[in-house]
Amino acid sequence: MTRIATRSGQHYPWYVRLIFALQRRRYGMELEPARLWGRTPKAFLALTLLYRALERKSSPVEPALRSLVIVRVSQINWCAFCVDLNSATAIERHVPAAKLEALGDCERSPLFSEREKAALAYAHSMTCSGRPVDDTLMSRLKAQFDDDAIIELTALIGFQNLSSKFNAALGVAPQGFCPNVQLPRSDVKVPTL
Repeated sequence: MTRIATRSGQHYPWYVRLIFALQRRRYGMELEPARLWGRTPKAFLALTLLYRALERKSSPVEPALRSLVIVRVSQINWCAFCVDLNSATAIERHVPAAKLEALGDCERSPLFSEREKAALAYAHSMTCSGRPVDDTLMSRLKAQFDDDAIIELTALIGFQNLSSKFNAALGVAPQGFCPNVQLPRSDVKVPTL
């Protein structure tokens, strides 16, 4: 149960109810974070439009990599809901479960390409406040991505930090999309890259 109560459907504006209907069609239910964001309707609409822009088919960052980055940011921020939903999306995008399980140790894992490792290192540096993005990391990114893809990747990581920190702070629980994928255990330190 979340730390803030959600409202019943009739108290949301029509455009928020429309987003809920689209979620019911896609997921079979309304997503709990949407019900919370819906309490600030204009912010929720803007957030939804930003998400749709980042998840478009023409993105310069391929769908499987976007999913890996989103799940990793969610793990670092301890967002159980985000790990649940986005792991299910990753599996739909043909990301092997073994890769999802190895995200915390991606730098040393042979499962990840250099492109994936660079993007995940960037996600880690952007997410962990005490680790600024340095010139070495940016050079590593530029070896794998063009400038447009780096901008897109930066926006995606920033968006997911907003989303996962919002959900984690409010205690949004998983909704059962991918029950086999877990957050890192609390006694395991998130590895530094």
